[in-house]
Amino acid sequence: MKKHFALIFVLILILSSIMAGCSSKDTASKETVKGSDGKVTLKVTVWNYDTTPEFKALFEAYQKENPNVKIEPVDIEAAQYDQKLTTMLAGNDDSDVLTMKNLIGYSNYAYRGQLKDMTAYAKSLDGEKYQGMLENMKDANGKIFALPYRNDFWVLYYNKKLFDQAGVKYPENLTWDEYRETAKKLTSGSGDTKVYGAYNHVWRSITNATAAAQEVGKPNALVKGDYSFLTNMYKVFKGMQDDKSVLDYGTAKSTNTTYASQFETEKAAMLPMGTWYMAGVLNSKNQGKTNVDWAIAPLPQTEKGKVKSWGSPTAFAVNKNAAHSKEAEKFVKWASGEEGAKVVAGVGVVPAYRTEEINNIYFKVAGMPSDELSKKAFNPDFVNIEMPMDKNSAAIDQILNEEHDLIMIGENSIDKGIKTMGQRVKSEVLNK
Repeated sequence: MKKHFALIFVLILILSSIMAGCSSKDTASKETVKGSDGKVTLKVTVWNYDTTPEFKALFEAYQKENPNVKIEPVDIEAAQYDQKLTTMLAGNDDSDVLTMKNLIGYSNYAYRGQLKDMTAYAKSLDGEKYQGMLENMKDANGKIFALPYRNDFWVLYYNKKLFDQAGVKYPENLTWDEYRETAKKLTSGSGDTKVYGAYNHVWRSITNATAAAQEVGKPNALVKGDYSFLTNMYKVFKGMQDDKSVLDYGTAKSTNTTYASQFETEKAAMLPMGTWYMAGVLNSKNQGKTNVDWAIAPLPQTEKGKVKSWGSPTAFAVNKNAAHSKEAEKFVKWASGEEGAKVVAGVGVVPAYRTEEINNIYFKVAGMPSDELSKKAFNPDFVNIEMPMDKNSAAIDQILNEEHDLIMIGENSIDKGIKTMGQRVKSEVLNK
């Protein structure tokens, strides 16, 4: 019996050693596996790779500095990005770096525990150089799971030629009421030749996030269930439809009108839009698709004084199930830092990390407007977050979008629509 027990004990030790060896080999391979070319291949989820210039620029620059790494973009259609990524992660996809398109998607992935914790590293960063956006990446426990590499905010694009032809002063410091009146002055023609004074896109944020930034000034205003502060902004935008100085909401929505088509074909003299469009209009001009003579001004304000805008960071996160976690983390740190910011600014995209040197790189991009008004617009006094990181953000966003549609097409009055927003958010989300 003693011999049998001794033999069994030896066999157990051998099996344990083999299992430990396999485990360590699996762990090592997950971090260091290389292809036939001797390089580690990092898979990075992106959207519309061919038309989103910073992705290619970042990947090529990083590969040049890190010749042992090859980056493989996992390209997803922009409109389907979060839905597709959610499905992928539910199936334990091992893509290494995940691009966080907005804070709503980021909230979902972070609260599901699908992202690697980056809090310790984020605490070592200079928050001022990130325009305060690192604070907006924190969850309810103060943890950060993604690092921003770009940070867009809203400005007012305008067509200089159309302003000059109408004899109207450039929109230097407009209130929203003045924006409405200016749009009237710039509207001309009829039918196919009609030029609108402005184009207000169909996104609900143009009213909701603007009011949250300028009338409340708090990042969590849109997840509290009280939307009375939206009244004035809806009056402006509904009023502009009554003035016929903008393409009406129903037509824009039903025909899938793009803001780029309205501005670049000179059918609209003004366009409130995010800074990401600067790279887009530059690209269109470089390709000969438009001759629009454009510049930017600060976003119109509820009251004159400090310029208050709003926006949202775009970030990189490490998949908790990444095939190459250490290499993925190294890339995220690089892309979100100073070196990545120089690359992003160099293609006309606003980086999250900003210094005077980075700003100079940005405005030296060929075709970028460099007048003082444009530079002023690029440095607002305050930037609120479009939709905060919150476990309820996605559900609340859906309700606000549905009620926004009904207000803008005239199905509900402004007062009724805003009241319904609050009732639904409280009953369907907050008090559920």
